[in-house]
Amino acid sequence: MAYTTINKSSEHFSTNLWVADDTSPRSLTNFGHQPDFVWVKHRGSANTYHTLVDSVRGGDKILASNVNAVEDTKSHGEITSFNSDGITVADGTSGTYPKLYFNDLNPFGADGGNYVGWSWKANGTGSANTDGTISSTVSASATSGFSIVSYTGDGSASATVGHGLSVAPKMIIIKRRNASDTWYVMHTSLSSNYNVFLNNTEPQYNVSTYTGGLISTSPTSSVFSFVNGSSVNNVNASGGTYIAYCFAEKTGYSKFGSYTGNGSSDGTFVYTGFKPAFVMWKNTTSAGYYWHTMDNKREPNNPAGLNLFPNLSNAENDYGDTCDFVSNGFKFRTGSSGLNTNGQVYIYMAFAEAPLVGTNNVPCTAR
Repeated sequence: MAYTTINKSSEHFSTNLWVADDTSPRSLTNFGHQPDFVWVKHRGSANTYHTLVDSVRGGDKILASNVNAVEDTKSHGEITSFNSDGITVADGTSGTYPKLYFNDLNPFGADGGNYVGWSWKANGTGSANTDGTISSTVSASATSGFSIVSYTGDGSASATVGHGLSVAPKMIIIKRRNASDTWYVMHTSLSSNYNVFLNNTEPQYNVSTYTGGLISTSPTSSVFSFVNGSSVNNVNASGGTYIAYCFAEKTGYSKFGSYTGNGSSDGTFVYTGFKPAFVMWKNTTSAGYYWHTMDNKREPNNPAGLNLFPNLSNAENDYGDTCDFVSNGFKFRTGSSGLNTNGQVYIYMAFAEAPLVGTNNVPCTAR
Protein backbone atom coordinates (compact mmCIF):
# COMPACT_ATOMS: atom_id res chain seq x y z
CA MET A 1 0.00 0.00 0.00
CA ALA A 2 1.17 3.55 -0.76
CA TYR A 3 0.87 5.47 2.50
CA THR A 4 1.49 9.19 2.54
CA THR A 5 1.85 11.99 5.04
CA ILE A 6 -0.05 14.28 2.65
CA ASN A 7 -3.70 13.41 3.14
CA LYS A 8 -5.08 16.48 1.34
CA SER A 9 -3.21 16.98 -1.92
CA SER A 10 -5.04 20.22 -2.71
CA GLU A 11 -3.15 21.92 0.12
CA HIS A 12 -0.07 21.67 -2.14
CA PHE A 13 -1.30 21.24 -5.73
CA SER A 14 -4.59 21.87 -7.51
CA THR A 15 -6.17 22.26 -10.92
CA ASN A 16 -8.43 25.31 -11.14
CA LEU A 17 -11.00 26.29 -13.77
CA TRP A 18 -12.55 29.69 -14.33
CA VAL A 19 -14.51 31.62 -16.94
CA ALA A 20 -13.23 35.09 -17.78
CA ASP A 21 -15.39 38.14 -17.17
CA ASP A 22 -13.07 40.88 -18.51
CA THR A 23 -12.83 42.61 -15.12
CA SER A 24 -9.55 43.94 -13.76
CA PRO A 25 -8.49 43.29 -11.09
CA ARG A 26 -10.22 39.96 -10.42
CA SER A 27 -9.77 37.62 -7.46
CA LEU A 28 -9.69 33.90 -8.28
CA THR A 29 -10.28 31.69 -5.24
CA ASN A 30 -10.74 28.10 -4.02
CA PHE A 31 -7.25 26.94 -5.00
CA GLY A 32 -6.90 25.15 -1.64
CA HIS A 33 -3.53 26.75 -0.88
CA GLN A 34 -1.49 29.89 -1.40
CA PRO A 35 0.01 29.29 -4.84
CA ASP A 36 3.64 30.10 -5.54
CA PHE A 37 3.84 28.68 -9.07
CA VAL A 38 0.88 29.12 -11.42
CA TRP A 39 0.63 27.72 -14.97
CA VAL A 40 -2.33 29.09 -16.97
CA LYS A 41 -3.76 28.33 -20.44
CA HIS A 42 -6.85 29.57 -22.24
CA ARG A 43 -8.56 26.34 -23.30
CA GLY A 44 -10.35 27.56 -26.42
CA SER A 45 -7.74 29.72 -28.15
CA ALA A 46 -5.04 28.50 -30.49
CA ASN A 47 -3.28 31.85 -30.16
CA THR A 48 -2.76 32.19 -26.40
CA TYR A 49 0.44 30.96 -24.82
CA HIS A 50 0.98 28.77 -21.78
CA THR A 51 1.61 31.39 -19.08
CA LEU A 52 3.99 30.54 -16.20
CA VAL A 53 4.30 32.87 -13.20
CA ASP A 54 5.85 32.38 -9.76
CA SER A 55 6.22 34.23 -6.49
CA VAL A 56 10.04 34.30 -6.61
CA ARG A 57 10.26 36.24 -9.89
CA GLY A 58 7.05 38.16 -9.09
CA GLY A 59 3.56 38.12 -10.55
CA ASP A 60 4.41 40.60 -13.31
CA LYS A 61 7.20 38.41 -14.74
CA ILE A 62 5.90 35.93 -17.29
CA LEU A 63 7.40 33.02 -19.20
CA ALA A 64 5.67 30.82 -21.77
CA SER A 65 6.44 27.09 -22.05
CA ASN A 66 5.62 26.85 -25.77
CA VAL A 67 8.28 29.36 -26.86
CA ASN A 68 11.91 30.07 -26.00
CA ALA A 69 11.33 33.83 -25.67
CA VAL A 70 12.86 36.11 -23.09
CA GLU A 71 10.87 36.82 -19.92
CA ASP A 72 8.05 39.33 -20.42
CA THR A 73 6.71 41.93 -18.01
CA LYS A 74 2.86 41.97 -17.82
CA SER A 75 2.17 42.08 -21.53
CA HIS A 76 -1.59 41.42 -21.42
CA GLY A 77 -1.98 40.43 -17.80
CA GLU A 78 -0.28 39.79 -14.51
CA ILE A 79 -0.80 38.26 -11.10
CA THR A 80 -0.96 41.24 -8.74
CA SER A 81 -0.99 39.09 -5.61
CA PHE A 82 -0.57 35.48 -4.51
CA ASN A 83 -3.32 35.05 -1.91
CA SER A 84 -4.03 32.49 0.83
CA ASP A 85 -6.53 30.64 -1.40
CA GLY A 86 -5.81 31.84 -4.94
CA ILE A 87 -4.56 34.78 -6.99
CA THR A 88 -5.61 38.27 -8.05
CA VAL A 89 -5.16 38.96 -11.77
CA ALA A 90 -5.19 42.22 -13.72
CA ASP A 91 -4.79 43.59 -17.21
CA GLY A 92 -1.25 44.31 -18.28
CA THR A 93 0.35 46.75 -20.67
CA SER A 94 1.62 46.26 -24.19
CA GLY A 95 4.77 44.17 -24.32
CA THR A 96 6.69 41.52 -26.16
CA TYR A 97 4.17 38.70 -25.61
CA PRO A 98 0.92 39.66 -27.37
CA LYS A 99 -0.63 36.31 -26.47
CA LEU A 100 -0.71 36.07 -22.68
CA TYR A 101 -4.01 36.32 -20.85
CA PHE A 102 -5.63 35.56 -17.47
CA ASN A 103 -9.14 36.98 -17.70
CA ASP A 104 -9.92 37.86 -21.33
CA LEU A 105 -13.37 36.65 -22.31
CA ASN A 106 -12.63 36.18 -26.01
CA PRO A 107 -8.90 36.44 -26.77
CA PHE A 108 -8.30 36.57 -30.52
CA GLY A 109 -11.99 35.85 -31.08
CA ALA A 110 -11.84 32.50 -29.28
CA ASP A 111 -15.16 31.02 -28.27
CA GLY A 112 -15.59 31.85 -24.61
CA GLY A 113 -13.18 32.62 -21.79
CA ASN A 114 -12.52 29.17 -20.37
CA TYR A 115 -9.20 28.92 -18.53
CA VAL A 116 -7.31 26.23 -16.65
CA GLY A 117 -4.64 26.98 -14.08
CA TRP A 118 -2.40 24.43 -12.37
CA SER A 119 -0.85 25.67 -9.14
CA TRP A 120 1.80 24.50 -6.68
CA LYS A 121 2.58 25.78 -3.19
CA ALA A 122 6.23 26.39 -2.25
CA ASN A 123 7.19 28.88 0.47
CA GLY A 124 6.52 32.43 -0.62
CA THR A 125 9.02 34.78 -2.21
CA GLY A 126 12.03 32.72 -1.18
CA SER A 127 15.21 33.20 0.81
CA ALA A 128 18.95 33.01 0.24
CA ASN A 129 20.50 29.58 -0.24
CA THR A 130 24.27 29.06 -0.20
CA ASP A 131 24.41 25.25 -0.52
CA GLY A 132 25.86 25.49 -4.04
CA THR A 133 28.87 27.24 -5.49
CA ILE A 134 26.31 29.65 -6.95
CA SER A 135 24.13 31.39 -4.38
CA SER A 136 20.43 31.05 -5.18
CA THR A 137 17.08 32.35 -3.99
CA VAL A 138 14.88 29.39 -3.05
CA SER A 139 11.22 29.01 -2.19
CA ALA A 140 10.86 25.40 -1.05
CA SER A 141 8.31 23.06 0.46
CA ALA A 142 10.11 20.03 1.84
CA THR A 143 6.70 18.59 2.72
CA SER A 144 5.48 18.38 -0.87
CA GLY A 145 8.88 18.18 -2.56
CA PHE A 146 8.66 21.31 -4.68
CA SER A 147 10.96 24.32 -4.94
CA ILE A 148 11.41 27.40 -7.09
CA VAL A 149 15.05 28.39 -7.59
CA SER A 150 16.36 31.65 -9.02
CA TYR A 151 20.08 31.97 -9.82
CA THR A 152 22.55 33.93 -11.92
CA GLY A 153 24.98 31.86 -13.96
CA ASP A 154 28.75 32.04 -13.54
CA GLY A 155 29.80 30.09 -16.66
CA SER A 156 31.53 27.35 -14.66
CA ALA A 157 31.18 23.72 -15.76
CA SER A 158 31.63 22.58 -12.16
CA ALA A 159 29.02 24.90 -10.65
CA THR A 160 26.29 23.69 -8.32
CA VAL A 161 23.03 25.35 -7.25
CA GLY A 162 21.11 24.78 -4.02
CA HIS A 163 17.50 23.60 -4.41
CA GLY A 164 16.30 23.50 -0.79
CA LEU A 165 14.43 20.18 -0.85
CA SER A 166 16.67 18.06 1.45
CA VAL A 167 16.17 15.13 -0.97
CA ALA A 168 17.31 14.77 -4.56
CA PRO A 169 14.75 16.05 -7.09
CA LYS A 170 13.42 13.65 -9.72
CA MET A 171 12.63 16.37 -12.26
CA ILE A 172 14.00 19.87 -12.87
CA ILE A 173 12.79 22.42 -15.44
CA ILE A 174 15.12 25.36 -16.19
CA LYS A 175 14.58 28.46 -18.35
CA ARG A 176 16.93 31.36 -18.98
CA ARG A 177 15.01 34.56 -18.29
CA ASN A 178 17.12 37.25 -19.96
CA ALA A 179 17.68 35.58 -23.33
CA SER A 180 15.74 33.63 -25.93
CA ASP A 181 16.79 30.11 -24.99
CA THR A 182 14.97 26.81 -24.74
CA TRP A 183 13.38 25.14 -21.70
CA TYR A 184 15.63 22.33 -20.41
CA VAL A 185 14.10 19.39 -18.57
CA MET A 186 15.99 16.88 -16.43
CA HIS A 187 14.08 13.75 -15.47
CA THR A 188 15.78 10.87 -13.69
CA SER A 189 14.03 8.32 -15.93
CA LEU A 190 15.97 9.65 -18.95
CA SER A 191 19.28 8.12 -19.95
CA SER A 192 22.20 9.31 -17.84
CA ASN A 193 22.85 13.02 -18.45
CA TYR A 194 20.24 13.33 -21.19
CA ASN A 195 17.62 16.10 -21.23
CA VAL A 196 14.48 16.95 -23.18
CA PHE A 197 13.03 20.31 -24.21
CA LEU A 198 9.72 21.53 -22.80
CA ASN A 199 9.03 23.80 -25.78
CA ASN A 200 9.42 21.33 -28.67
CA THR A 201 8.92 17.73 -29.80
CA GLU A 202 12.48 16.38 -29.89
CA PRO A 203 13.42 13.11 -28.15
CA GLN A 204 15.97 12.94 -25.35
CA TYR A 205 19.41 14.28 -26.22
CA ASN A 206 22.89 14.75 -24.74
CA VAL A 207 25.78 17.19 -25.10
CA SER A 208 27.01 15.54 -28.29
CA THR A 209 24.04 17.29 -29.94
CA TYR A 210 23.53 20.28 -27.66
CA THR A 211 27.08 21.26 -26.82
CA GLY A 212 26.11 24.22 -24.64
CA GLY A 213 25.55 22.05 -21.59
CA LEU A 214 22.62 20.35 -19.87
CA ILE A 215 21.19 19.66 -16.41
CA SER A 216 22.87 16.70 -14.74
CA THR A 217 20.63 13.70 -14.02
CA SER A 218 22.46 13.18 -10.71
CA PRO A 219 21.32 15.94 -8.33
CA THR A 220 22.06 15.49 -4.64
CA SER A 221 19.90 16.14 -1.60
CA SER A 222 21.11 19.75 -1.55
CA VAL A 223 22.22 20.82 -5.05
CA PHE A 224 21.78 20.26 -8.77
CA SER A 225 24.60 20.59 -11.26
CA PHE A 226 25.34 20.68 -14.98
CA VAL A 227 26.81 18.57 -17.78
CA ASN A 228 29.47 20.36 -19.81
CA GLY A 229 29.66 20.29 -23.59
CA SER A 230 31.95 22.81 -25.20
CA SER A 231 30.39 25.13 -22.58
CA VAL A 232 27.48 25.24 -20.11
CA ASN A 233 25.94 28.35 -21.65
CA ASN A 234 22.55 26.68 -22.08
CA VAL A 235 22.00 26.37 -18.34
CA ASN A 236 24.76 28.42 -16.64
CA ALA A 237 25.91 31.24 -18.91
CA SER A 238 27.92 33.89 -17.11
CA GLY A 239 25.49 36.66 -16.21
CA GLY A 240 22.49 34.67 -17.37
CA THR A 241 19.47 34.83 -15.09
CA TYR A 242 17.61 31.53 -14.64
CA ILE A 243 14.55 30.07 -12.99
CA ALA A 244 14.35 26.39 -12.04
CA TYR A 245 11.34 24.36 -10.90
CA CYS A 246 12.48 21.34 -8.90
CA PHE A 247 10.30 18.35 -8.01
CA ALA A 248 11.09 15.55 -5.57
CA GLU A 249 8.88 12.49 -5.27
CA LYS A 250 6.55 12.10 -2.28
CA THR A 251 4.83 8.77 -1.73
CA GLY A 252 1.09 8.97 -2.35
CA TYR A 253 1.28 12.57 -3.61
CA SER A 254 3.65 12.81 -6.57
CA LYS A 255 5.32 10.40 -8.97
CA PHE A 256 7.99 10.86 -11.64
CA GLY A 257 8.71 7.84 -13.81
CA SER A 258 8.51 6.27 -17.24
CA TYR A 259 6.43 3.72 -19.11
CA THR A 260 6.74 1.84 -22.39
CA GLY A 261 3.79 1.94 -24.77
CA ASN A 262 2.14 -1.26 -26.02
CA GLY A 263 0.16 0.19 -28.94
CA SER A 264 -3.07 -1.42 -27.76
CA SER A 265 -6.56 -0.20 -26.89
CA ASP A 266 -5.98 -2.26 -23.73
CA GLY A 267 -3.12 0.08 -23.06
CA THR A 268 -0.29 0.41 -20.63
CA PHE A 269 -1.18 0.81 -16.95
CA VAL A 270 1.07 3.16 -14.96
CA TYR A 271 1.11 2.66 -11.19
CA THR A 272 1.45 5.86 -9.15
CA GLY A 273 0.09 4.83 -5.75
CA PHE A 274 -2.67 7.44 -5.89
CA LYS A 275 -5.64 8.63 -7.95
CA PRO A 276 -4.15 11.27 -10.25
CA ALA A 277 -5.32 14.85 -10.37
CA PHE A 278 -2.81 15.81 -13.08
CA VAL A 279 -0.49 13.94 -15.44
CA MET A 280 2.01 15.37 -17.93
CA TRP A 281 3.98 13.08 -20.25
CA LYS A 282 6.34 13.08 -23.25
CA ASN A 283 7.63 10.51 -25.73
CA THR A 284 11.43 10.45 -25.34
CA THR A 285 12.26 7.83 -27.98
CA SER A 286 11.27 9.53 -31.24
CA ALA A 287 11.01 13.05 -32.61
CA GLY A 288 7.70 14.73 -33.43
CA TYR A 289 5.72 13.90 -30.29
CA TYR A 290 4.10 16.59 -28.15
CA TRP A 291 4.06 17.03 -24.42
CA HIS A 292 0.57 16.20 -23.12
CA THR A 293 -1.39 17.19 -20.01
CA MET A 294 -4.60 15.77 -18.58
CA ASP A 295 -6.32 16.57 -15.30
CA ASN A 296 -9.32 15.65 -13.17
CA LYS A 297 -11.12 19.00 -13.42
CA ARG A 298 -11.39 19.55 -17.15
CA GLU A 299 -12.66 15.99 -17.48
CA PRO A 300 -13.76 14.48 -14.15
CA ASN A 301 -15.04 11.13 -15.49
CA ASN A 302 -13.50 8.12 -17.21
CA PRO A 303 -12.55 7.59 -19.95
CA ALA A 304 -10.96 10.99 -20.55
CA GLY A 305 -9.30 12.55 -23.55
CA LEU A 306 -9.01 16.35 -23.21
CA ASN A 307 -5.39 17.34 -23.77
CA LEU A 308 -3.41 20.55 -23.72
CA PHE A 309 0.12 20.64 -25.10
CA PRO A 310 2.78 22.56 -23.13
CA ASN A 311 4.94 22.99 -26.23
CA LEU A 312 2.10 24.44 -28.34
CA SER A 313 -0.30 27.38 -28.12
CA ASN A 314 -3.05 25.14 -29.54
CA ALA A 315 -6.54 25.07 -28.12
CA GLU A 316 -7.59 22.08 -26.05
CA ASN A 317 -7.84 18.89 -28.10
CA ASP A 318 -10.25 16.02 -27.46
CA TYR A 319 -8.56 12.68 -28.13
CA GLY A 320 -11.75 10.80 -27.26
CA ASP A 321 -11.80 7.86 -24.86
CA THR A 322 -8.07 7.55 -24.35
CA CYS A 323 -7.21 7.37 -20.64
CA ASP A 324 -8.63 6.31 -17.27
CA PHE A 325 -7.58 7.84 -13.96
CA VAL A 326 -7.99 5.02 -11.42
CA SER A 327 -7.44 4.72 -7.68
CA ASN A 328 -3.75 3.79 -7.99
CA GLY A 329 -2.60 5.18 -11.33
CA PHE A 330 -3.64 5.79 -14.94
CA LYS A 331 -4.33 3.48 -17.86
CA PHE A 332 -4.41 4.23 -21.56
CA ARG A 333 -7.30 3.04 -23.74
CA THR A 334 -5.66 3.70 -27.08
CA GLY A 335 -2.54 2.89 -29.06
CA SER A 336 -2.49 6.44 -30.44
CA SER A 337 0.87 7.97 -31.29
CA GLY A 338 2.08 10.32 -28.61
CA LEU A 339 0.24 8.46 -25.87
CA ASN A 340 0.91 4.73 -26.10
CA THR A 341 2.93 3.88 -29.21
CA ASN A 342 4.23 0.32 -29.11
CA GLY A 343 7.82 0.12 -27.84
CA GLN A 344 8.19 3.87 -27.30
CA VAL A 345 9.38 5.16 -23.91
CA TYR A 346 7.57 8.04 -22.19
CA ILE A 347 8.47 10.07 -19.11
CA TYR A 348 5.74 11.49 -16.90
CA MET A 349 5.03 13.62 -13.85
CA ALA A 350 1.84 13.03 -11.84
CA PHE A 351 0.19 14.64 -8.82
CA ALA A 352 -2.52 13.15 -6.65
CA GLU A 353 -6.16 13.89 -6.19
CA ALA A 354 -6.08 11.47 -3.28
CA PRO A 355 -3.59 8.84 -2.03
CA LEU A 356 -4.36 5.15 -2.26
CA VAL A 357 -4.13 5.09 1.55
CA GLY A 358 -3.15 8.04 3.73
CA THR A 359 -1.91 8.24 7.29
CA ASN A 360 -5.56 8.58 8.32
CA ASN A 361 -6.03 5.03 6.95
CA VAL A 362 -8.84 6.13 4.62
CA PRO A 363 -8.63 4.29 1.27
CA CYS A 364 -9.01 6.09 -2.05
CA THR A 365 -11.70 4.97 -4.50
CA ALA A 366 -11.70 5.10 -8.28
CA ARG A 367 -13.76 7.73 -10.07
